[in-house]
Amino acid sequence: MLMKHETYPAALLELVTCANRAARAIPPLFPLTSSVAVNPFLGQSDEPLAVTSARLARVAGTRVTPDRSHWAAKRAAGDLTDSDLRAALARAGTRFSDVQMADLHAALGATDTNDDPRALPTVAELAQELSGVDWPGLIEERIGAFAASHFDQGQALWQPDRTGGTYAAWRQFASRDLTPEIHGLHGFGGFVAATNRSHWRAIGRASETLGISSAAAETGFHRWLLTLQGWAQYGRYLSWQAELEGKSDTTTVELLAIRMVFDEALFHQYRDQIAARWQEVVESHETPITPSRDHVIDAILQEAGERAAQRQLAGRLTVATPEPAAQAKATDRPLLQAAFCIDVRSEVFRRALEAQDSGVQTLGFAGFFGLAAAHNAAGSDVTEGRGPVLLSAGVQSWAAEPAELDLARRYAARARRAWGRFKLAAVSSFAFVEATGPVYAGKLLRDAFGASSRLATDPAPVLDASVDLDHRVAMARTILSAMSLTGGFAPVVMLAGHGADVTNNPHASALHCGACGGHAGDVNARLLAGLLNDRAVRGGLREAGISIPEDTVFLPALHHTTTDQVTLYEQDLPAGAATRFARELANIRRWIEAAGALARSERAVRLPRASAGADILRRSSDWAELRPEWGLAGCRAFIAAPRQRTEGRALDGQSFLHSYDWRADEGFGVLELIMTAPVVVASWISLQYYGSSVAPALFGGGNKLLHNVAGGIGVLEGNGGALKPGLPWQSVHDGEALQHDPLRLTVVIEAPRDAMTQILDRHPQVRALFDNGWLHLMAMDDQGHLVWRYEGDLNWSRMEPDESTANRAALEIAAE
Repeated sequence: MLMKHETYPAALLELVTCANRAARAIPPLFPLTSSVAVNPFLGQSDEPLAVTSARLARVAGTRVTPDRSHWAAKRAAGDLTDSDLRAALARAGTRFSDVQMADLHAALGATDTNDDPRALPTVAELAQELSGVDWPGLIEERIGAFAASHFDQGQALWQPDRTGGTYAAWRQFASRDLTPEIHGLHGFGGFVAATNRSHWRAIGRASETLGISSAAAETGFHRWLLTLQGWAQYGRYLSWQAELEGKSDTTTVELLAIRMVFDEALFHQYRDQIAARWQEVVESHETPITPSRDHVIDAILQEAGERAAQRQLAGRLTVATPEPAAQAKATDRPLLQAAFCIDVRSEVFRRALEAQDSGVQTLGFAGFFGLAAAHNAAGSDVTEGRGPVLLSAGVQSWAAEPAELDLARRYAARARRAWGRFKLAAVSSFAFVEATGPVYAGKLLRDAFGASSRLATDPAPVLDASVDLDHRVAMARTILSAMSLTGGFAPVVMLAGHGADVTNNPHASALHCGACGGHAGDVNARLLAGLLNDRAVRGGLREAGISIPEDTVFLPALHHTTTDQVTLYEQDLPAGAATRFARELANIRRWIEAAGALARSERAVRLPRASAGADILRRSSDWAELRPEWGLAGCRAFIAAPRQRTEGRALDGQSFLHSYDWRADEGFGVLELIMTAPVVVASWISLQYYGSSVAPALFGGGNKLLHNVAGGIGVLEGNGGALKPGLPWQSVHDGEALQHDPLRLTVVIEAPRDAMTQILDRHPQVRALFDNGWLHLMAMDDQGHLVWRYEGDLNWSRMEPDESTANRAALEIAAE
């Protein structure tokens, strides 16, 4: 924001608007401690893929669609048909060009693939061509050195002066930094010291020097920000967090000012040689974004590939349910109801658990279980956001522990921190290696063979006392209604969050629950179980029309996705419940153990060099393992419907499954919640995997083997430069081929079309995702058939499935 006491000329105000718009074109990067998947195209959701392809070709020099050989291989295998191509071509219409089927066939039949585009050059790149000095690399390294220190979250032993904001801190740093001058940027320190203290005025002066008009600034500013990669995204994260709290933050545009000052200085030094070429670049930036014919063809091929995947999904959903899932349940009342996160990894385990007994029912719900909590773990004053990053925390919670145990835990944590600092300190680090290095031989061997121990479980979390009974009852009623679980309760209802046990993995939190802010879901599951086991809350629910039987208990649990083991928090049960439900608990333990073995067998087929037995268990604690699990790689569909529509269908761990019964959703409030929260979160996950697969240099996380953690925020690929913002290459690729098929998410909902249309009309940002093709929306009927497709602009078309393809898919699945 601009300071109220300053006045600015109109031209600068226009540039301020452009700078803020460019900052919003950058997706946020959440720190490693609580990293969550982010849609890398968040700033482009209001335009279709072809336009975004043209935009990112200009500002990043990157393709954002798969190579055409990818689609050619699918066509050769029979997975992509002419009917898919015709349907995608009809969807595109003549919006951008008159592409014909012959053009698509030619694109798929070409032996050479289309080359990667080249971004419009920065001043630094023009100066590099002229001088032979790697100015872009030097700028990236110097800004990275500053940013790693300035944004450090406690990893470094010494902290810099951060008063005055990011730009002010950089001016102090850069005015004393001799590295640019040593490499030939004459007088750079003095040049920086002479810049205006206001980052806005610095942007204005640099724009004037470089001839950047407001027309050129739209993509020109975006170009400079993208050269900063993860640092610009971390700045966007800071503004994201500030906006959630009703505040503002200018870190991203301050970083833009820093980057522009470098190019301004280089332009002064090389003006005579590069001015004419730079003027051509500026004129290109002033040109409106227009997709080329190739961009349109690639977007149509992407749409066709997604329609092919939708045909396959339709075939799987219409297959008759195999035994034993098709059998009527043994009793009217299930023996166990198990609620899991909608995460695609849960689909495999749910299917395996249901196969253990016909009395087992599973449900899918967002893994934070409706409780977005600001949580303090035992022995910690750090507040963790245990909820979706789209939401502010609704409640406060902490792990209740006796004072003496809490104090002991804090002392132990301080001792570990002190020991860690001693190991890393400049004075003591070498002495540490000499004196105690051999002592660590045993630990290294244990870690290498995956024999490390796990941390003790925190005590049961509790809600803040300020949450009164009426509020607790209202929360419980809302959550049970959203889960479509308002009657027919089993004796035991297991609430299973999920988390990933990994070692030596900076991106560990990315394998946890995205709906829990990049943390495991144990806290949320335990909070909800405690709420629903509360007799006073149950009394209030009865008055509200939800009667939970006296002989029903809610059991919190944690599904470990790396091992497919399940931790049962039996210690959280009400007094005497463990004894009363001893037989049920024994059955549950037996079922989850058998289900885990089945799930591990299924997952082992995809994991490189994996076997279904002890190897899967070992991988999670092996500090050298690059792929302890695949996370959500392969996700391609989101289905909100009663479980019987998908029960028994092998969806291969590729679908988010949300339990939903529209007949019990009076006013469609639950449907609105699903379409505006879980669907959006799932789209972020899907598009992050998509972006990291098709544009790894821009949106990926680099090579795990080269990672170094910077400031506790993110990773560098090597020992300096810009943060790598996305998923590591090993998270989407097995060394030979992609393990994530780059498809945009297909959302399938069993609900009346009119209700979905009205919700889209009320939420233009969600509607934009569907209207511009970043998500697909289909309506399911009560037989599990996909019958309507959303075409955009609040219009639907009836689907005409290719019967031969659907039948072929049915036969293939039956053969499995």
